[in-house]
Amino acid sequence: MRRSEFIKYVAGGIVLLSVGKLPAATASRKPLRFGVLTDTHYADRPTAGTRHYADSIAKVREAVEEFKRAECDFIVELGDLKDMDAEGTPALTLTYLDRIEQELQRFGGKVYHVLGNHDMDCLTKDEFLAHTFNPQRARGKAHYSFVEGGVRFIVLDANFKADGEPYSRGNFDWREALIPESQIEWLDGELAAHRKQPTIILLHQMLDSFSDISPNLCVNNAERVVEVLEHHSQVLAVVQGHHHPGHYSHRRGIHYLTLQGMIEQAAPANSYAIVEVQLSGDIKIDGYRSCPDRVMPHKS
Repeated sequence: MRRSEFIKYVAGGIVLLSVGKLPAATASRKPLRFGVLTDTHYADRPTAGTRHYADSIAKVREAVEEFKRAECDFIVELGDLKDMDAEGTPALTLTYLDRIEQELQRFGGKVYHVLGNHDMDCLTKDEFLAHTFNPQRARGKAHYSFVEGGVRFIVLDANFKADGEPYSRGNFDWREALIPESQIEWLDGELAAHRKQPTIILLHQMLDSFSDISPNLCVNNAERVVEVLEHHSQVLAVVQGHHHPGHYSHRRGIHYLTLQGMIEQAAPANSYAIVEVQLSGDIKIDGYRSCPDRVMPHKS
């Protein structure tokens, strides 16, 4: 099946396999909407350059209040949720993590987490996961999938060294990021088992190494992962963090959107977005503060 024939996502979870009008009962339902933010890097420490660590509390609070007003279905944070003190003290870093997580949970609904490299700068993955709260079956997992409004979301974890060893307590170079083959096989299996579900991929580091972005910012085996994604026509988009200025690219029917990092600039400057997966299959980005608006059409 060609990507152009794969149409359309609807909020009620129905997928049509050919071009046509949506059933009236389905078309009356609202599109799926979720809030997204990335790279908050919260720490109770002085500003360093353009990184305003402590300001992220107020910035996240603003974003969460907007997500609540907009009645978003859930929130996704795309990694680097917290930072650390100058000495990298695990106990103190956990207090930063607890504080910023508390702000996210003010949403009062589902909050999904993606692991970023700074989340393991002086912690283990298990420590980070024990202090953050994914919903239901995603609880305590670094890579997982979930379904909201008929759309499947697949969360990837690229925080592995070249030898397959996971990031832990700063044992890594941030330019070395890998998705292990076992996780890629799991990804392929998820996509193969759910070919009729429109799918969005979520991760921290970037996959669009084919674009004009620096390879240092990308997953080292991005080409292998993208090959798998392009084999499955239901993949609509990849949503990423890591590169604080933001970025966008597109190839073979898949959009690659990198959100701007929230850490940059002093409050009240900020950056976050509401993503709407429309009934047509188009994806609309409603950006706030410095985050630009964008429409990512569903077409090949």
